[in-house]
Amino acid sequence: MQRTLGTCYYPEHWSPDIWAEDARRMAEAGLTWVRIGEFAWSRIEPKPGELHWDWLDQAINVLGQAGLKVVLGTPTATPPKWVLDKHPDMLAVDDQGRPRKFGSRRHYCFSHSGYLEECRRIVELMAERYGQNPHVAAWQTDNEYGCHDTTLSYSDAARQGFRHWLRKQFSDQGQNDGIGALNTAWGNVFWSMEYSEFDDIDLPNLTVTDPNPSHVLAFRRYTSDQVVAFNRAQVDIIRAHSQAPVAHNYMGRITDFDHFKVGADLDIASWDSYPLGFLEDRVGASADEQRKYANQGHPDFQAFHHDLYRAVGRGRWWVMEQQPGPVNWAPYNPAPLPGMVRLWSWEAFAHGAEAVCYFRWRQAPFAQEQMHAGLLRPDSADAPAIVEARQVADEIQQSPDLHPMQAKVALMFDYDADWAWTIQPQGTGLSYFGLIFDHYRALRRAGLSVDILPPDSRDFSGYSLVLAPGMMHMPEDLKQALSTCDAEVLVGPRTAARDANMAIPVPLPPAFPGLDVTVSRVETMRPDRPVALHSGGAAIGYLEELEGSAEVTLQTTAGAAVAMRTGHVTYMGGWGDDAALDTLIGDLCARASLATLALPEGVRIRDTANERFWFNYNAEPVTSDAGTLPPAGVLRVKLP
Repeated sequence: MQRTLGTCYYPEHWSPDIWAEDARRMAEAGLTWVRIGEFAWSRIEPKPGELHWDWLDQAINVLGQAGLKVVLGTPTATPPKWVLDKHPDMLAVDDQGRPRKFGSRRHYCFSHSGYLEECRRIVELMAERYGQNPHVAAWQTDNEYGCHDTTLSYSDAARQGFRHWLRKQFSDQGQNDGIGALNTAWGNVFWSMEYSEFDDIDLPNLTVTDPNPSHVLAFRRYTSDQVVAFNRAQVDIIRAHSQAPVAHNYMGRITDFDHFKVGADLDIASWDSYPLGFLEDRVGASADEQRKYANQGHPDFQAFHHDLYRAVGRGRWWVMEQQPGPVNWAPYNPAPLPGMVRLWSWEAFAHGAEAVCYFRWRQAPFAQEQMHAGLLRPDSADAPAIVEARQVADEIQQSPDLHPMQAKVALMFDYDADWAWTIQPQGTGLSYFGLIFDHYRALRRAGLSVDILPPDSRDFSGYSLVLAPGMMHMPEDLKQALSTCDAEVLVGPRTAARDANMAIPVPLPPAFPGLDVTVSRVETMRPDRPVALHSGGAAIGYLEELEGSAEVTLQTTAGAAVAMRTGHVTYMGGWGDDAALDTLIGDLCARASLATLALPEGVRIRDTANERFWFNYNAEPVTSDAGTLPPAGVLRVKLP
């Protein structure tokens, strides 16, 4: 498949006199796609029912006449002030009971039915007008669900919706006494928390001490379902009027809703990649890593999300927003190392992206993002990134198409498990995302390409190694599928540690078929008290006491079992540091007959069907098996 480039454009920010020149320069730079419209509701409808389409008609036509394809965004992330005046209770409410305010974006509660109807109306109007427009070649729903902590809302609308959701959940289970079943499932006899009816149930915030974890997990599932329903409402309307594919632009390390379930209603998954902002803001990188990669981004964070969103999109995915220069929102906002915009673009393509779109075309001289760089400066002169974008466009034209392939290694990711870990981390700084990312990093350090799989996967054909660490609730049919597949399998820590309602199951976890391992006790450790392992490295943060007759494959220096194995299934009862995970992955790969590489620090690879891509995240040249890689270097090597 041929890869394409694009940009994000806001014609409402600029005089129509320069639109044609902008479009000409975009096409000249080798761009194909232009996303517009996702924040433009107030210009489309400045007053209720007063619709101004002429400017948007003109913008779409100008872009299309220049040979560009439009991604049209629905504007529901930024409802105008008059919408709030009409629905003053539509604002999301934080966990302290404070409503969010107007003056920014994403100021709505997913549970508010009045706002949902306003969204249906504006999306219907847009889809009717542009659904058959030949220049509108794709759609984007809303913008960055979950960004700015806007998924969870503790509003009156959420309270009523949550009660209705719970009533339906327990009635769907065939329970005659639904509230009694809920009390039993949640263990509400503890602290006299039993309810007499569903309308007694409040939201799990502002309690004196911790709320019941079962209550919190149920509320997170409800909230995720609200995002799914909100997105589906827009997709259904668009599909009734347009054959163009529909996407949503997800974010990095936003786990408040189930992206797989949202993605099931979409044609394309996309995400917004800001490597330098994320390094400071959400990677969890060490101080040394933040210094070393300040101008490059973390070597694995973007790749992880590329693989995640390829899974969410069932193979079809884009980067809808690619950082082109300094951003405005991180603790520190450095400029990319020369060559990194090109590297980030090619890394996305190597992982299967159909398109990479740079945010934004021109830096805005006003409002909240005026310090966010674009492909052009505010005075319309070229910014450094457009030079690299042109280079990528030329390279795309001169190079062969890319052919993705299934990797030999699979890593399962479960949003429900992330919620469970968030609710009950048991130790400061411990998270499911962090555990999964540490395993992903270890796989990448070994020179392996990785597929990420959703939790409903049951067919593991073609994989030599499957990892499912930390999945707090693991259904029995998934346990069975893993225990009978042909791959080497790694589970733990905390795999199957809770039932579907967040209770400790009996028999004790992991209760994995054919694996005689029982977790008898759990402890978490201070960061300055790692537990050394006999083979090198250490268990950090989280450690389980293991019992059973399975073979011990990793142990502490004191002789306590940390990993145990029967057949092709290994249970890891601790959170390994980098050295421990490298040992573990090396052992599993040897058993699976997977070749590994000793990559230089900061160098990563990604395999396609017939090529190997090498990426140098270092600010200095590095000698590798493929030769010398310059700083921010990219090298394509044909596979034998």
